[in-house]
Order: sequence, then C-alpha cells, then structure tokens
Amino acid sequence: MDLVVGRDVVRRWPENPLLSIEDVPFRCSDVWNAGVVPFPQGYLLLLTVESLRGQTMIYRAVSQDGRHFTVDPEPFLTPAESGPCRDYENAGVRDARITLLDDTYYVTYLAESDFGWRVGLARTDDFQTVERLGMVTQPDTKGGALFPAKFGGRYALLERPDPGMSIWISYSDDLEFWGASTVVMTPRGGYWDSDRIGTGAPPIRIPEGWLLLYYGEKLTSAGPLTRLGAAILDADNPSEVVARSNIPILAPREPYERIGDVPNMVFSCGAVLIEDVLHIYYGASDSCICLGTARLRDVVGACLASRMEF
Repeated sequence: MDLVVGRDVVRRWPENPLLSIEDVPFRCSDVWNAGVVPFPQGYLLLLTVESLRGQTMIYRAVSQDGRHFTVDPEPFLTPAESGPCRDYENAGVRDARITLLDDTYYVTYLAESDFGWRVGLARTDDFQTVERLGMVTQPDTKGGALFPAKFGGRYALLERPDPGMSIWISYSDDLEFWGASTVVMTPRGGYWDSDRIGTGAPPIRIPEGWLLLYYGEKLTSAGPLTRLGAAILDADNPSEVVARSNIPILAPREPYERIGDVPNMVFSCGAVLIEDVLHIYYGASDSCICLGTARLRDVVGACLASRMEF
C-alpha cells in the first residue's frame, strides 16, 4: 500500500473512514476498534460492532488491498452462552487485538459484564473457527495485548488495570495463570498524556526493540481528549522503556474523529508494518474505523528525540 499524506506524524488515508455503520450488512448501533492481520487473501480486521440492543460482538472484515473491506453478516465472536466465560461476557465482547505467535493467531478481547471488565483470550488457525482459552486478567482490567514472542520461555501481556491509569505487563508459562506483574508506563503531568494511558496495537518488533503504540488521555474543559503516541520497549526486558514520544503521533482533527459516540478520540487496536511503513487501523470517536500511515523512521524518531525526558 502507498503512503498517504496528512498533518500529523501519522498521515490519514484521504478516503477515511474505512468502515462505518453504512458498510455493515445489517442494522447496528455503531462500529469501532478493530484488530488487524495480513492474511493470504489480503487483510483481515476483527471489528467491534454494537447491536441495536447495546451488546457488542466481534465481526470479521476482509480486504484485498487493506482499504476496501467487506464485513461478514455473521459474528466471529459473540458473548459466551455457557462455560466459565459466560458470566463475564453478558454485556459484550469487543476491542480485539490479534497476535501471531508459534504459528497460531491469538485474539485478546475485552469482556464486559455486570461484574466489570476482564481481558479474554482466544485462538484460531484460520479465522473460521475460534477457541476460547479463558479470562487472563484480574477484574476491571482493560487493554490486553499479547506480545508476539516469549521472554525467558514466558508469554507476556500488556494490560491496563482499572481504576489505575497506567500500562502494566504480566507473564505466564501456560497462557492460563498470569503474574509477576510490573508497571511499564504511567501518565505524565504537563504532557499530552497526563491523565490516563493504555495499550494500543500489540507490540511490533523493530531493530530498536519493541514498538508500542499507545493512547493517552488529557482532560480538558470540553471533556477528555484521546490521542495516539508511541514508545520503544527493551527487546529482552519489555518492562523497560527505552524511549517515549513527548508528542502525540495522531490527534483528533477531522470531523469523524471529533464527532461521535465518544468525541475527540483516536484509538488503535491494530497496526501492520509493511517494509518501512506502519499502517495503523484506528477507531475514531467510537463511531468508525480509519487508516493512517507513517514512516517507521518518523515514529521511531519521535520517540528517540525525547528519550532523555520521559
């Protein structure tokens, strides 16, 4: 795909939004936040769709070029109706993130219920069938993103406990029991991400370490303003921050980013690195899915330029 132009480090596709409720083949309340993965047939999104009754489900959307997507009429993942996950998913499943690890696609997702939030984990080999592995976080934890590698033989998961405002990392030997939790990054007073931060897309391996896209929130007199930033984590110890951008790489500017169910928000669950260009699929105002691109060197440069100040 070609690089597109814009005003931030991340440059918007001129035909944004990629997907909105007009592109869904059934009536729904809204669409937002999609994980992405390259696939033999092109690109695949796992898209959050809110039904008219208010329950969220995860749907597949496929594309040959990464820009023009077709949404399946049937859901890929729905709230569990039986088993140990049932009580924690009755309000919906959403915000899928996709990680390819050991030739298996793992999907982390936010499970919402009357008891709060938890992060669920599932796996698939073909995106035709899916197997739940269970809940992998404590109660009231959001933003789970699995690393596409192991560290000392252990799996690693980024998460954001609530009501905390920071990004943490936890480890597991078996994808079932998680612990050794450590805080990775916190909000920074006086910066664009001063009030809350959370994980965006799953980390991407680059020469400098692990590239982490994250969202930062700043409270304003008009309400929260949510933007995207970037950080680089150590290649061998991902709890260590090597560098972190002091500026957002993408901020809500366009009407579709400023007006919606949650205004003034850009939020990403998925990104793909193609050669030296980062393709970021992001939700805008919890009302549509958009595409932005950036040269990897520009994103890394935004991090390294401020590495002594974070």
